[in-house]
Amino acid sequence: MKRSLFNLFAVLVILSLALAACGAPAVEEAPAAEAPAAAATEAPAAEEAPAAAVEKTAIVGFTASLTGKLNVESTRQNNGFKLWMDQVNAAGGVPLADGTVVKFDSKFYDDESNKDRVQELYTKLVTEDNADFLISPYSSGLADASAVIAEQYGKIMVTTGAASDSTYQKGYTLVYQAYTPASAYLTGSLDLLANADAAAKKIAIVHENDKFSTDVVTALEAYAIEKGYEVVLNEGYDSGTTDFAPIINKIPADVDAIMGGGHFADGQQFAKALSDKGVAAKFISLLVAPPEPTFAEIGDAAFGIVGPSQWEPLAAFAPDYGPTGAEFIEAYKAAFGEEPSYHAAGGYAAGLILQKGIETAGSLDVEAVKAAIDSEDMMTFFGHIKFDTSAENHGLQVGHSMVYVQWQKDASGALVKQVVWPLEGKTAETVYPIK
Repeated sequence: MKRSLFNLFAVLVILSLALAACGAPAVEEAPAAEAPAAAATEAPAAEEAPAAAVEKTAIVGFTASLTGKLNVESTRQNNGFKLWMDQVNAAGGVPLADGTVVKFDSKFYDDESNKDRVQELYTKLVTEDNADFLISPYSSGLADASAVIAEQYGKIMVTTGAASDSTYQKGYTLVYQAYTPASAYLTGSLDLLANADAAAKKIAIVHENDKFSTDVVTALEAYAIEKGYEVVLNEGYDSGTTDFAPIINKIPADVDAIMGGGHFADGQQFAKALSDKGVAAKFISLLVAPPEPTFAEIGDAAFGIVGPSQWEPLAAFAPDYGPTGAEFIEAYKAAFGEEPSYHAAGGYAAGLILQKGIETAGSLDVEAVKAAIDSEDMMTFFGHIKFDTSAENHGLQVGHSMVYVQWQKDASGALVKQVVWPLEGKTAETVYPIK
């Protein structure tokens, strides 16, 4: 019995082995054998579709003179800043160290060119609109008023369209200047005059009674005296002045040069008034107005007028950060249908300063971005950018230099701007004397 059971068991074992051998191909096709291959095909699919980067919007707050006497310059500054913001956002934003991508939006109000409104509006930008960063309004006086709020609420602010030195001598640590300081605005005009005529000695200074213009001519007068010039007149006029005859009558007939001015509207009108009254100065250099393309609307009264410019389309800087001058000009013309002035370029440059700071910091943290902007030393299409980081002048621009333009006539007799100073950047010889 046991033997029979053994024999039966042996037969069953043999049959099992035979059946297993016959089923071998089925084992290779079994799901368990395919599982590793299936997993291998699924893994690359997951790598090809990574989770989308987290986006964050940084709000940049500012006021602008949509109305008021500073409307022309302010509008162009805003255009330049908007172009920067639109381009950065279209390019995908600024990546941070944690993988977040920052894009930008703006919040702004019309300050009506009114200093009294600025502090109220900047306080609103910070406390109600939750602005992450600030850009200054156009003009030194309005920027100075907004800087107080930026520092008070711990917000980084880039000032553009604001050249007065004094804003950066108040102990602020978060305010950064894009423009060449006012103290260097017209000193180059004296250097140009000396190069054109070493015998010229008598200078009349006529200027707007505002913070920016007063800072400029204070430095100009000190430099003129240092260089041996005689300042035969230093006269201010109220903002909004349109009748310049009384002040022109005070200018001595034998003056060699007239320097000063203020902003666009008054500068253009002053230049026309000098021409209408037949003032025979050999050299005239005015603030702000001459570099504007529309300055030439006064016709022959614009001929020969020199003006300091923060930037000119003719300037051929080789940037190591941001677009080239040609790229900026092309994009600006496409967006706004006009040639950019230095006010537009300054608005764009303010964006570049902020962008570089955030990129270097890899963060939106105020202290990290502050440290990054403190260390900026870059060449842009706008020119060299570098800041004083001393306690006495923190945020003062020390890298950027002025260029000086003069309205001349081309072969067809049309008025055109030429760069006449510094000599290494000139595109034409200085017309001298102009009368």
